Amino acid sequence: MAQSDLTIQNQSFPSFRSDLNDALTAINTTQSGTSRPSSAVAGTIWLDTTNATNPTLKLYDGADDISLATLDYSANTVNWLDSTVSFDIVNDLSPQLGGMLDVNGQAIGNGTEELIKFSETASAVNEVTVTNSATGNAPEISATGDDTNIDLKLTPKGTGKLVLDGLNFPTADGTTGQFLKTDGSGNLSFDDAGGGGKVLQVVSAFTTTEATSSSSTYADSNLTATITPSSASNKVLVLISQSCAKSGSNTYVNMRVYRGATEIGGTIPGRAIGYTADSATNYVGIGFSCSILDTPSSTSALTYKTQFNNNNANGIVRINVDNGASYITLMEIAPWL
Repeated sequence: MAQSDLTIQNQSFPSFRSDLNDALTAINTTQSGTSRPSSAVAGTIWLDTTNATNPTLKLYDGADDISLATLDYSANTVNWLDSTVSFDIVNDLSPQLGGMLDVNGQAIGNGTEELIKFSETASAVNEVTVTNSATGNAPEISATGDDTNIDLKLTPKGTGKLVLDGLNFPTADGTTGQFLKTDGSGNLSFDDAGGGGKVLQVVSAFTTTEATSSSSTYADSNLTATITPSSASNKVLVLISQSCAKSGSNTYVNMRVYRGATEIGGTIPGRAIGYTADSATNYVGIGFSCSILDTPSSTSALTYKTQFNNNNANGIVRINVDNGASYITLMEIAPWL
């Protein structure tokens, strides 16, 4: 550390030599000191050594000192402080680019307004290449280097998401067999795969218990089955094969299908083939079958059943006559996603 008034007086030779050496030493040490040198004039550059390990390079403008940069003696780096300092990245042909690029006049490395930050890996052999393009072609960001096969990673911070062209990707992987779906608002998530008409489960039941009616009031036919859908968006295909018979002229059977207390199949009339005038003891067999694609919108246990009646009080209808069997099959169908 040395400072001088940089004035050489008329004096004897030994004093002249000593005064000259002081001036040269002050120049050689950039007027180092803990305060501005007394000889400072507008334009004088001096080194403020108040902080011995991180001194500040200053310029005296004739009235005040302007801090230009701090010097880090430990890291051997220069930290430019003036907001007008900029770097010519375009014309910088040096083979390496490191550190942090800043904008809006912020001090480089002060944690605000950062643009790009570079970090290095010792003995690196792979890198990122940014390639521009001519008219009509797309620019490219690619992984390049010595290795034959190289992944290209894009990693958000914390709970942030990777956003590509407005689509927000999930932050965690799904399970085996799942696929990505969108909510229509740019958010992607993993979900189980479905398919058009895919059967997820089948429940079937049958009965041979006979039921008889001569009334127009509907009654249970003893045919019932219960299914619990795995999703409220799934449908239930109901297949029914009902065994019944009737006697008496102008007599036929009405059938209807229920889910719980809700009728899902309209009245299904059944008539004897040939439509003959039968006696009360002479039965004509009738076979009923139907298929209904129901939309229950539920994941609760659902009970399906059939009911029947007799349109003509002068006749009789019988379900499962002489131990005939009736069948019901329920299929849970996954819709196309």
